[in-house]
Amino acid sequence: MRFSKRLMTLVLAFSLFVLPMTASAASLGSMRFHSGGDHDRVVFDLSDAAYYELDTSADGRTVTLVLKGVRAKSGLAKPSFHGSRVQSVSWSEKGSEVYVTVKLAAGCKVKAGALSKPARIFLDAVPASAAASTPVQPGTTGKPSAGTSSADKTAKEIAAAKQAAKDAGLPDGTVAYQLAPGLMEYDYKVWQSGGWLTAYFLDVDPARYTWKPALGQGQVPGLAKLSSISDAKNATAAINASFFNWNGDLIGVTMIDGSIVGTTYIERSAVGLKSDGTTVFGPITYSGTVTAGGVTQYVGGVDAERGTDSLVLYNKYYGKTTRTNEYGRELTVVDGRVTAIRAGNSPIPANGWVVSLHGAAAKAFAGVQVGDEVEIEQHLGGVWKDAKEIVSVGPRLVKDGVPYVTTTAEQLGDIDLHREPRSAFAVTKRGTYLLAVADGRQQDSHGQTLNEWAKLLIAFGAKDALNLDGGGSSEIIAGGRVLSSPSDGRERGIGLGIVILPR
Repeated sequence: MRFSKRLMTLVLAFSLFVLPMTASAASLGSMRFHSGGDHDRVVFDLSDAAYYELDTSADGRTVTLVLKGVRAKSGLAKPSFHGSRVQSVSWSEKGSEVYVTVKLAAGCKVKAGALSKPARIFLDAVPASAAASTPVQPGTTGKPSAGTSSADKTAKEIAAAKQAAKDAGLPDGTVAYQLAPGLMEYDYKVWQSGGWLTAYFLDVDPARYTWKPALGQGQVPGLAKLSSISDAKNATAAINASFFNWNGDLIGVTMIDGSIVGTTYIERSAVGLKSDGTTVFGPITYSGTVTAGGVTQYVGGVDAERGTDSLVLYNKYYGKTTRTNEYGRELTVVDGRVTAIRAGNSPIPANGWVVSLHGAAAKAFAGVQVGDEVEIEQHLGGVWKDAKEIVSVGPRLVKDGVPYVTTTAEQLGDIDLHREPRSAFAVTKRGTYLLAVADGRQQDSHGQTLNEWAKLLIAFGAKDALNLDGGGSSEIIAGGRVLSSPSDGRERGIGLGIVILPR
């Protein structure tokens, strides 16, 4: 077969410098596929830096990606990807090279791109006209590109970025890049007592973008990398969000599209998006009751594991079934009436609830039968009355432009003992959203205490700010590129992210 348009590039390793190839072969750990409105994307997750060649057949319908010095991970599945632009994907291995063959629909071409942290190559299948008009670069077609790493910037570009940060009144050590209209990236690196600090900020114009919580696997529980969450939502940018249990159950009150999908009875700080588009901050506490057969019981949780003697509500965000054992009693409720009663693992209706009962709670509702009326009430408090999206983590970091760290009040005292990787969501005095991550636990960045973090957010204009989950979960993405350096050395699976979407 005749091939043309050979392209060779380099995936950057976890550094600002181009690293030489390692003596041992990199590993191709997984392949992922996403079909969006304007492109089909195939993503190749690598363990380390790798060269690749991209060969296109003379008729343009077959593209072969040759990964140099790469071995496929043991047990790597044969993909069954298929979209409107990608007809099939297959792979084979020869020595220290992996060959991936992509069959395209007529009238489509491929754009290749590389992400540096973590190492990743992607192919975007787009209409030929779009491929011809857009240069090959990191970032998703139809979304603003996050550009290339600092190592690829010229001295002139870096000087201009420093001047732009200075003109914006940002702290020394900041460079500012416009990624797209209404989207700015601020990279911050300074020497502090005890070591370097590296942090990343995205300044987002609410007139052009909105924000939304996004579940790890589209349901609770479920863990996924932030890059996967971002890809699934075709997001412009994303940041990790809530605390979560090992299985992906969310810890904290969470609301998506007006539905509560996570709860906690400890008062925590939260950020919410109201139906009029305004963003609000404040403390939040969940309370709920279920009344049936003349008996009222308090709700022990929403979309969470059912405990002893408890009542838990399940809605469509928990998946197809409750996954509970047979030692309970479950009422399926649609339009305010019981439509079915089971012992456990009940199907969850798309337009209703399952009231899952155990022990004392089950005995209290023992007389309830199919056809009985059920009243479910849930309350969050006044400021959250018109909220349609809520993320509750904590503590609060900034209130009205001054530090306001509520660690003790929220029983989170042990999370501020040391400098750690941090994440935050803020609204600035400029009226913009601010997504922020400080790297930690690594040579290039020692992290922040919460008080240091609050002060740094204020220096970047924060008027109100909420602390998000930190440590190995801290991560920020723009245009498909991971800006920060996760402290685990790789992306960690998380239960919830906040995604930035075009209006």
